Amino acid sequence: MSTPLPAIRTDNQPAVDNRLESLERIQRRFDDDRLLVRLGGRVTEIAPTHYKVGGLSAIARLGDIVEHRGHGSSRRGEIVQIGRNEVLVAPYESSGEIGVGDAIFTRGPIAITPHHSWRGRAIDALARPIDDGPPLIRSAPQDGATATPPAALARQRVDTGFLTGVRVIDIFTPLCFGQRMGVFAGSGVGKSTLLAMLAAADAFDTVVVALIGERGREVREFLEDTIGEASMAKTIAVVATSDESAMMRRRAPDTAMRVAEHFRDQGDRVLLVLDSITRFAHALREVAIGAGEPPVARGYPASVFTELPKLLERAGPGMEGKGSITAMISVLVDGDDHNDPVADSVRGILDGHVVLDRSIAEQGRYPPVNPLSSISRLAGKAWSPDQRVLVGKLKAMISRFEDTRDIRLLGAYQPGADPELDLAVRQVPVIYEALGQSPADGPSPDPFSDLARHLKAKDRANVQAE
Repeated sequence: MSTPLPAIRTDNQPAVDNRLESLERIQRRFDDDRLLVRLGGRVTEIAPTHYKVGGLSAIARLGDIVEHRGHGSSRRGEIVQIGRNEVLVAPYESSGEIGVGDAIFTRGPIAITPHHSWRGRAIDALARPIDDGPPLIRSAPQDGATATPPAALARQRVDTGFLTGVRVIDIFTPLCFGQRMGVFAGSGVGKSTLLAMLAAADAFDTVVVALIGERGREVREFLEDTIGEASMAKTIAVVATSDESAMMRRRAPDTAMRVAEHFRDQGDRVLLVLDSITRFAHALREVAIGAGEPPVARGYPASVFTELPKLLERAGPGMEGKGSITAMISVLVDGDDHNDPVADSVRGILDGHVVLDRSIAEQGRYPPVNPLSSISRLAGKAWSPDQRVLVGKLKAMISRFEDTRDIRLLGAYQPGADPELDLAVRQVPVIYEALGQSPADGPSPDPFSDLARHLKAKDRANVQAE
């Protein structure tokens, strides 16, 4: 008579589940034949910005990662063009140590697998830590976000406004969760400071900041001083400085978007700050021209204007039951030309734009937002009916004040001849003063009330002076 098998104990079920999950992860590592057999080729030609590899054409796919090992280090690159006999690789690091005949192995498409412990960390375009923290914890591979936007009819509707704490934004160009807004400015006008003020908004669960082509000196100052320790606790920073390769600057926005998509799919309200999309376009241009693509629009190849909507359309509201990605996209207008090809293309993709005016900054008004040139296509969902009417009147008053600036400077303005102009001359400078705000001032919980109190205080002071 056979001996009965012992009963299986269930009191350690969590430990059993963890072991099974670990075994499943190990099994998934061997599902792909490319991980069992190293497939590779040989370097046939080297240039400063790319190199060619023979023997990979039959198995390569655009966007696949390749690896070169030598002198105790590993260098990666990305396949950007496939020919009959050779593939063109754009390296992430310098190709100075690569020689003709060196072996290059494929690693398949890039995988970014964010984890909730990444909050408070700074990473590079390949999701490697660049701060002094511990090694990053990776999620399971299937949790990695796909690089495609949700289906158009499967997205949630955008209908919930929020306060950024920046008075000029909340009054004239209010935002909604899931909106994509551009910040258009020339160099040195103050867009980074404004973006940091927006990143400090309390309305979001997670903030992803992508610094593309920034000066290396400014990265630490931006994260530690401008954003601050409190806001950094819920922030993931993706950094590709100006001295890094074009491929790193090209890859960084995609990495930031994948991180944002991961937290969006967890149900978070995510704020994505991308500074700047123009430097991303410059990196796209550099890689495309290196691959032999001709420039067609003021020095930009056609593929640049294909990649921009592919990236930006991934932001916005998620599918039903998921979170949203609210995107603040910095656009560096070359030479203050707002009709630059990149600025013009991005303006048509986004849901509004905030224009920072150099002349306003020169007057000492910060943030230097031009309320007449800025527009939010979803402002109607954030304003109440009374606020909509009030903002319309404020814009008309500001327009009247600015249109008559030259006349008043020439001394042709006579008080009492035009009551509406008289009101604008009295009130608009006070409005400008009320809209001034710096990061040290902190967020404004009720911008319309703040404006009303400021106007009343000035009226009271004028009455007492008379």
